[in-house]
Amino acid sequence: MDGGSIPPISTIAVVARWESSLPYHDEEHMTVVALPTETLRRRLAPRLPGRRLETWAPGDAAPFPGPVDLLVLPYMIAAPELRALEGLPIGLVQSQTLGYDGVREHLPAGLRYCNAVDVHEASTGELALALVLADLRGIPDAVRDAATGTWSHRRRRGLAGRRVLVVGVGGVGREIVARLEPFGVDVVRVARTARDGVHGADELPALLPTADVVILAVPLGDATRGLVDAPFLAAMADGSLLVNVSRGPVVDTDALLAEVSSGRLRAALDVTDPEPLPADHPLWSAPGVLITPHSGGDTDAMDERVDAVVLEQVRRLEAGEPPANLVIG
Repeated sequence: MDGGSIPPISTIAVVARWESSLPYHDEEHMTVVALPTETLRRRLAPRLPGRRLETWAPGDAAPFPGPVDLLVLPYMIAAPELRALEGLPIGLVQSQTLGYDGVREHLPAGLRYCNAVDVHEASTGELALALVLADLRGIPDAVRDAATGTWSHRRRRGLAGRRVLVVGVGGVGREIVARLEPFGVDVVRVARTARDGVHGADELPALLPTADVVILAVPLGDATRGLVDAPFLAAMADGSLLVNVSRGPVVDTDALLAEVSSGRLRAALDVTDPEPLPADHPLWSAPGVLITPHSGGDTDAMDERVDAVVLEQVRRLEAGEPPANLVIG
């Protein structure tokens, strides 16, 4: 994928390649892509000549512009909203998010669904590193001191020489590790099953007491929901830091609140359970807790990466190739 425009293909080729893969076709068929925002449509229009680009998203008042070959969902759409796609003639559904927890339960039967790979991993890795550094170097305290003009110099912890457990070594985990290594840390990788250079999840009870920082980068599923429970937290070393850039329900919020309220552990959270976190939730005021509003992957680098995903899916559809990153269907 070179990131440029995709030239239009002949009508004969379109009909031949899609006879068995789409629920509709005819001799006049032109590739139809439904995009969730006018901004995205304007961005892609010069790079997809000869295709019909429509602006539509689930819940829009405008009628569905189908049949549609590729439907791109809004960023961070709630999984229950996918029920609105029931009965619509859609060839392929493309998400703008990497995680797809809850999608299988709400996506109408028969629809194919792809997640967004190589869109958010690097940015989430950046935020994970930023959260670690902010906590260790006392940045939240400095911001609060600035509001009152308080000069409060004291020695802080550094990152160099620390032992960091990265739980989850998929795309996000790999990006986190790549950003940690130049800081001279001892990185310990943990995944569901052990392999060369990676510890298995069954080793966590022995590994947790040895870590200064534990970073969660796992997908949400049956095996990870509530993974970080009271025994997990109790096994962490006194004064250590928990960082969650995965999904809120990976952590038992009540168990975490008990640990941070006592001052034994610290936490830096980009995701919470519940989410959004209510304004009166005690996590906001708990000591040693830093919270960002699920912004890990949402940077200005996302636009070009999403564009690249859409362009590649159109190329694959028109070439008769399997879609990229098909996770349902």
